[in-house]
Amino acid sequence: MTTSLRTATPADADRLAALAAVTFPLACPPGSDPAAVAEHIRTQLSPERFVAWTASADHALLVAESPGSPDGAATAAGADRSDGAGDLVGYALLVRGVPDDADIVAVVGDEPTVELSKIYVHPSSQGTGVASDLMRAALDAAPALVPNRAVWLGTNGENARAQAFYRKHGFAFAGTRTYVVGGEAHDDVVMVRPLD
Repeated sequence: MTTSLRTATPADADRLAALAAVTFPLACPPGSDPAAVAEHIRTQLSPERFVAWTASADHALLVAESPGSPDGAATAAGADRSDGAGDLVGYALLVRGVPDDADIVAVVGDEPTVELSKIYVHPSSQGTGVASDLMRAALDAAPALVPNRAVWLGTNGENARAQAFYRKHGFAFAGTRTYVVGGEAHDDVVMVRPLD
């Protein structure tokens, strides 16, 4: 079964929100308050947010889609599909902007830059190469948002697996920041991938 990558559309919003509800908690550190995580998902990863990102010139939202099953049954992505269309198994979000967080400015400066804000793959598709395909597509898309600038990201300081994945794709530790999830502060590392 092959997975295809494409730019997300507003029609993907409900499925993206459902995928985010599965994948975001897995990236949170052990001991995270489940209520805070649920609040973050409700407010920051809603279908409305995904629709807005598809329409924004300051964002690039990419999805990984598996083929629909022949009988139209739901696949491992957990989406309730009955039309035989593919299921979303991963997504990546790039954001163009000028950092307003002092910790980020200290690392990447105060010029327009590209943040790899999100990259998540459904647990059933982890280890299949989908995440690496999404990463390559995101890095290919970044220069269209801001040419000739390094790409940066933040990830939880306790998420060693994610950090290893990012290092594999050329990112290196560059600093730290505080990231708030549903009112709960977490310690993130900031990683930067220099220009090729």
